[in-house]
Amino acid sequence: MLNVLIVDDEPLALDVLETYIAQMPDLTLVKRCSNAIEANEALKAHDIDLMFLDIQMPQLTGIDFVKTLVRPPMIVFTTAYPNYAIQGFDLNALDYLLKPISLERFMKAVNKAVEQSDLQHRELAPSNGIAATTPANDALDFFFVKADKKLVKVNFEDIIYIEGLKDYVIIRLINGRVITLQTMKSLEDRLPNGRFKRIHRSYIVAMDKITAIEGNMVEVSEKNIPKLLPIGKNYRDDLLDLIEKNRL
Repeated sequence: MLNVLIVDDEPLALDVLETYIAQMPDLTLVKRCSNAIEANEALKAHDIDLMFLDIQMPQLTGIDFVKTLVRPPMIVFTTAYPNYAIQGFDLNALDYLLKPISLERFMKAVNKAVEQSDLQHRELAPSNGIAATTPANDALDFFFVKADKKLVKVNFEDIIYIEGLKDYVIIRLINGRVITLQTMKSLEDRLPNGRFKRIHRSYIVAMDKITAIEGNMVEVSEKNIPKLLPIGKNYRDDLLDLIEKNRL
């Protein structure tokens, strides 16, 4: 069960979120707030797991508010303006919902929050992670990771992208996924040079799985469904340089 805080200066928007939350058995609404000041006090007074946070608010925007938090809960930004998406992802937001928010899209964000919460509470041995600590060997077609108390073989050609969630990493594969307890840096060091590229603090993508690049987003195909991944500003130039070298 996740304790939820909703923050929005529009009462109607709060009403919609409250109605949706009431239908989710995994969520408990702790408090609704109309601005960042109220939300800050609520975070001090309650144990909050997930915060649905509007971006455009008086006095302090949702993005600026998150920057003030030392240990923020999981964040889902809600806004009517799509141009804030990159800033949201740069703050490691769990998701970004455009108003008007549909119940289907809301449920997708909730499922991501439940998944991340489960990862954080999963009882894994401290030794879990990459089985070897030696540098990447470009001659190998695979590596092993520790997942679910066993060593799992991961073929490089099966990787679509890799997503970091705090101390956990999700390796998204053509058929399924592998979840392991480790850092993005330790996994990045095990990947063969040239085949994978770090595009964001939270994302590494397989270069041969990129289907398009538009603006500050990379498109890949996951289960035949287009998936957009954000490009962090610190990684954009290196990615575009690599793309340019391989452009006809």
